[in-house]
Amino acid sequence: MNKKKLFMTKKPIILGIETSCDETAVSLIQDDESGVPKILSNIVSSQFDIHKEFGGVVPELAARSHVEKIDLIAKKAIEESGVSLDKVSAVAATVGPGLIVCLTVGLNFGKAMASSLSLPFIGVNHLEGHALSPKLHSKIEYPYLLLLISGGHSQYLSVNGLGKYKRLGTTIDDALGEAFDKTAKLLGIEFPGGPKLEKFSENGDPNKFELPKPIINKGGCNLSFAGLKTAILRITKKIKTEQEKFDLAASFQRTIEEILYIKTKIAFEEFKKINSNDNSSFVVAGGVAANKGIREKLIKVSNENNFNPIFPDLKLCGDNAAMIAMVGLEKFKAKQFDSLDLPASPRLPLDENAKFLKGAGVKL
Repeated sequence: MNKKKLFMTKKPIILGIETSCDETAVSLIQDDESGVPKILSNIVSSQFDIHKEFGGVVPELAARSHVEKIDLIAKKAIEESGVSLDKVSAVAATVGPGLIVCLTVGLNFGKAMASSLSLPFIGVNHLEGHALSPKLHSKIEYPYLLLLISGGHSQYLSVNGLGKYKRLGTTIDDALGEAFDKTAKLLGIEFPGGPKLEKFSENGDPNKFELPKPIINKGGCNLSFAGLKTAILRITKKIKTEQEKFDLAASFQRTIEEILYIKTKIAFEEFKKINSNDNSSFVVAGGVAANKGIREKLIKVSNENNFNPIFPDLKLCGDNAAMIAMVGLEKFKAKQFDSLDLPASPRLPLDENAKFLKGAGVKL
């Protein structure tokens, strides 16, 4: 490894790559003296049109699209950043979790780039990217409470430092983003329906349908959405008008907000039990963090409990490479580099010591 390149700049520049699912993304960020990194470029290419007719992501088609686009997206990100490759300090790429055929594309591209440029390579946990994404625009001190809500994950975690996570609660079945997507599909909303569901719900009566709130009075701050999805399925078989669809969407949105309000209050208490300092930052990240109603509800419960709510910019809620570069920057500073034989890991938790809580019959 070329040590001259490793320490040639006072302000490290990290190139990040993300291909864990159906977004092909490359970003360059640079550290500055203020402690808040600057995004030099952040190019994201989505595949909505490719998967729309199937009603969900088809892994093989997603991987093929990554292969076709990754070189072009990388060139565009580099050009937009105004940075020459000889100024890049390290290459970071998502190693997991995600779809194995998709992860492999970005991971191999990142390794090849690092090798050809004699740069350090850094493998990044996709979830850690979401966890640290608010650091791209805010100064946040450890520890802080994190609610990660996306299409594949729903967890409350105590974030105690880079790579230091303690899970306080998790979904025992569906992720919240998955519940949004499945509900949208049942209501006939075109893929990707989850992000569109909130807009759809604005035309409905949120009190029209009383929906279940699974494990709301047990299981601490663990979550469950499968029973809610089943109730939606049952009701959709009976409704006959478009207005009833709007009402059901609005009732679903309200129910989710109420579940998160109650479970977040419990998470606040769990967090305070294990963290004795005065820091009370509450970070909400992941694709579902872009939902306006959920944001407002979580801001309300935070203010009522003396926690400081922090959300990523809307453009950084979904999958992107800036958050991968952010983790890469933190690891670069800590000199945490990986070998070029690092494999993709489709299942990669943040808290490796957390008990597996998923499936029928799970004990809470």
